[in-house]
Amino acid sequence: MTELTDFQQKISALLPDMDLCFAETLAKHTSFRIGGPAEVMAFPKNTEELSKLLRTAAQLQVKPAILGAGTNVLAADEGIPGLCICLKDCMDGMEVLDAARICVMAGVTMSRAAVFAANHGLSGMEFAHGIPGTVGGGVYMNAGAYGGEICGICESVDVMDLQGNLRTLSKEEMQFSYRHSILEDEGGIVVSAVFRLEAKNADEIKARMKELQRKRSASQPLELPSAGSAFKRPVGGYAAALIDQAGLKGFQVGGAAISTKHAGFVVNMGGATAEDVKQLLKQVSDRVYENSGIRLEPEVRIW
Repeated sequence: MTELTDFQQKISALLPDMDLCFAETLAKHTSFRIGGPAEVMAFPKNTEELSKLLRTAAQLQVKPAILGAGTNVLAADEGIPGLCICLKDCMDGMEVLDAARICVMAGVTMSRAAVFAANHGLSGMEFAHGIPGTVGGGVYMNAGAYGGEICGICESVDVMDLQGNLRTLSKEEMQFSYRHSILEDEGGIVVSAVFRLEAKNADEIKARMKELQRKRSASQPLELPSAGSAFKRPVGGYAAALIDQAGLKGFQVGGAAISTKHAGFVVNMGGATAEDVKQLLKQVSDRVYENSGIRLEPEVRIW
């Protein structure tokens, strides 16, 4: 048996009842299927456990990495030291608050939340059906698709700081912008969000969701591991179009390639490493800049 590291020994002694995994392979928890071991991965079951976990990490002077569904993360090949907190499937409650609002915990996937809303005849989350990430990650980065964004439906967010303190931020306090919220600047972990929706016919809502899912399946390489859109949308253009115009569809570095189906996606063709993806992102950004004068910035978060 591998000897435990000093940090593994300390955190397990301080949190004997917490669900902890040591040297957990991040590739198992990311949609890219890339990433080495996390020294410690924790799975808090509720807000109280998350708070206790964060207070303990602060006591040990360790800043945790926060993981939802891992759909917008490129994890390092060598893994990450310290603590990784995984919220997906742990903090996953949902409830209807009234005729127009639902409250969703951070670990629920966007797709599940959209289906939950539809089943209750509430419209506004159709765009989120098919987005593979969690509500926590979606709120954190103001996720969007097909003309919809989290900021368009979000009323308030319960946020926990790295000392384990909980507070509620209004939509205005979240300072949403394109694929961004104040949490990226100031830190904080989404615990839950309240979404304000609109009552509509459930069958019509579900029909719209099916239509968007068909569009996704027809235009996106869902059959291969990826992290969704690899680059942010630049001012005055679209990343996929600029990459295509630079002749880079199918361009490959190691096991990572620009999708031939959708040039905005980087896919794992098999055995891709984080270094392959990073080199691909850099070379594509450079080539597009040479071709168009527009610099593409990665949307995927690099650990």
